Amino acid sequence: MRNTHFLLTKNPETVNTQFPNAFVGLLDGKKATHTKAFFEEIAQALNFPEESGTNLDALDEMLNDLGWIDQEQVILLISQSNDWLSNEKSIDKILTIIDIMDATAEDWKWMDEEEGVDKKELKIILEDSPRIRALLEEQEIPFGEI
Repeated sequence: MRNTHFLLTKNPETVNTQFPNAFVGLLDGKKATHTKAFFEEIAQALNFPEESGTNLDALDEMLNDLGWIDQEQVILLISQSNDWLSNEKSIDKILTIIDIMDATAEDWKWMDEEEGVDKKELKIILEDSPRIRALLEEQEIPFGEI
């Protein structure tokens, strides 16, 4: 595996058995075809607190917290990834979302134990599709396969 936080899978239904002790938040890409819907779906998938916002800054803040999730390993599983953000008109916004997820997962990887902050391991697992591979490659984000 080349990367510890971006993974592609052909079988999203097997993720729970592959990561039995992880919190797995499922985001259906068919329900998140534009950014507004994505913010709603990710909030539901990862149980964001009700007061969380619905913009890029709020996404970054919530992914950098995750304190409400008991498990150390947190997985955002995006099924139907070929449809995920497919109706978003701004490719820059899509790439920014991917970059936020990448940077946050990397930050968690190197975080020192701080008082009052439980360390997390964030993985983003996407259902494999040519579109997703192209987006990750465009951002030069390495990924593994499971």
